[in-house]
Amino acid sequence: MIKSKLRNNEMTNIYLNDKTYTVELSVKKSYIDGWDDYYFSMKQRDGVDEILLPFNVNTNEAEEFIIVKLSLSTNDYPKLFLEKKIWDVYINRKKDVEVVQSRIKSTNDYLRFYSIVLPDQNKMFYPFTTKNRRLSFFCNDYCLFANVEEVKNSGKEIAFSGHFNYPPLFNENGFTVKKIQMVLTNNINENINVVPLEVVERTDLFDKFNGNKLLKSAGFRGKLNINTEVDLERKLFHKFFLRMTYEKDGKVESIQSNRVRWIQDRIETQKKIVRSVRGKIKILVKPTKKSKFLSLQISNYNFKEEFIHNAKRKWVEFRRGKFVQNMYRRAFHLLGKIPAKKNLIIFESFHGKQYSDSPRAIYEFIRDNNYEYEMYWSADRRHVPYFEQLDRVKYLRRFSIKWLLMMARAKYWVTNARLPLWLPKPKETIYLQTWHGTPLKRLAADMEEVHMPGTNTEKYKKNFLYEASKWDYLVSPNAYSTEIFKRAFGFEKTIVESGYPRNDFLINNNNEKTIRDLKETCNLPIDKKIILYAPTWRDNQFYAKGKYKFNLQLDLDRLKSEFGHDHIIVLRLHYLVAENLDLTGYEGFVFDLSKHDDIRELYLISDIMITDYSSVFFDYANLKRPMIFFVYDIEEYRDNLRGFYFDFEAKAPGPLVKTTEELINEIKTIDEFGFARTKNIEEFYSRFCYLEDGRASDRVVKEVFGK
Repeated sequence: MIKSKLRNNEMTNIYLNDKTYTVELSVKKSYIDGWDDYYFSMKQRDGVDEILLPFNVNTNEAEEFIIVKLSLSTNDYPKLFLEKKIWDVYINRKKDVEVVQSRIKSTNDYLRFYSIVLPDQNKMFYPFTTKNRRLSFFCNDYCLFANVEEVKNSGKEIAFSGHFNYPPLFNENGFTVKKIQMVLTNNINENINVVPLEVVERTDLFDKFNGNKLLKSAGFRGKLNINTEVDLERKLFHKFFLRMTYEKDGKVESIQSNRVRWIQDRIETQKKIVRSVRGKIKILVKPTKKSKFLSLQISNYNFKEEFIHNAKRKWVEFRRGKFVQNMYRRAFHLLGKIPAKKNLIIFESFHGKQYSDSPRAIYEFIRDNNYEYEMYWSADRRHVPYFEQLDRVKYLRRFSIKWLLMMARAKYWVTNARLPLWLPKPKETIYLQTWHGTPLKRLAADMEEVHMPGTNTEKYKKNFLYEASKWDYLVSPNAYSTEIFKRAFGFEKTIVESGYPRNDFLINNNNEKTIRDLKETCNLPIDKKIILYAPTWRDNQFYAKGKYKFNLQLDLDRLKSEFGHDHIIVLRLHYLVAENLDLTGYEGFVFDLSKHDDIRELYLISDIMITDYSSVFFDYANLKRPMIFFVYDIEEYRDNLRGFYFDFEAKAPGPLVKTTEELINEIKTIDEFGFARTKNIEEFYSRFCYLEDGRASDRVVKEVFGK
């Protein structure tokens, strides 16, 4: 162990002996100083179970770190093997009743060799290093793992070598490996390329992992010949998988790994430009950004286009980097000392992506009543074309020099989501936070665990409360929300309990002419009923920070067969969802209006709304129209991801369904009997919608600006 390489909360070594793991890790003394106590635990990621880990400490007063040895005797915890569950390892620091949990880090990519095999269950239990370089344990079905450690791109061929790991092979008798192959798929067609691999001796694995002689045969190497004469209309992406064929007890079987990972301390993208009969071709071998999977990309090459693309990418990286943030912060501090422009208001909705929601309602109320304010919208640079098309709306490109000058001098900020954490609020600026929904799901400080990318529970709550401390006014739609906002946001300033300004539009424009005009504007059929599907996002399903996956669970074929003659479906995905859905075959029946200006217009034109745990149903309830809750994953969402503030299953203002079949039955029932039969609607309306009278914007403006 090299002391100069020690890091805080990081695993330095691991051992497995007789189903007992010993984990060595380093902890900085300053990290635990000032706390009453500290201890270590393993917590089930999607549950509530937690195991306290016994440990002992090797300390030296003169050293900066202590070395801790954790012990996990799996014989003492049979429940570890009962389900496919992930267990995360934490250090817990305690002071009085406060406990702060932090994940243990890991940089070891070979941890799966420390597997415990459970032949009776066809399962294995093993430690692994997560994408975010944290230590976890997993009870999983038998899996084949494959890693490449060396890759060389010559432009004509890709040479690679690495190792595979199939724990039953290394822990049970009777296995004979017949052959191993590398399998490549691509993004354009269904062609599969199979490359034979050579098994090579790996004495280093044999020496390191318990001297198991089978590990000597866990290495592989191979070569992939590159076909540069393919017709490349678009970029060709290849994914790598390893396939192993083995014999056990006289039976020959095959198993295929998940995507092959590229593990090296320093991984460098390898690019070669080669000539073909069709021109220059770029051969690019690289790891994927997050998971470091081995990836091969083949595309046409144009020097000018490549240069421009790389320059733009470098500029974006620079613009988003710490240097620019620090410069902006310093500029804000300086400009913020200049007296504010008392009639200047900056509006922003969903991080500059939309002209919508309560900021829009407040803006239009001030504008239409001719109050003498200078007003601008903050527009994300990717959405500037959208703002250019808006009538009578002045905008500033977010993070531009002009935006910086105006934001720092503005007397008022009005937004419905958090601003960048690094952005300081000038002393004279009044920050009005309208927020963007009545809370069903637990928020901020009320969340037990955070599953979002790019953060952890402790960091997320700390950052959220810091941002909320900048707010001067917070809009609340009802007394229920006021109580939650105060606690979840740690908010101690002025709450304007007014109803949501964005809902004024629903109350004041719920008439036949407006609805017909909106349908024509959206190019939707006038004579068909509209079903609006507006689901929320899932914290733990994401591509990257701020970009969330969404798998459409509706059976569109069944729905089209049942309702295609007199209904249409309008999709409205959450603004954080990054999906571009392929709706080929559903033209004229399914319309994706996720990028429509403002969801309030979609509420107004819809006859039925389908949602899940999105706060949209609190707003839609103002129309007293039918709602159905498609909650196919309610147990996971309720118990593991967020949790609810009230008994959603008992009090939801509409039926809860889990399948498309149940959904179809409820739509038919509504078509036959209407909404009157729906339970809870009057009770729900009186609790959550009692302030929505079409004058919320007036109340907010008088409270914040009228003084």
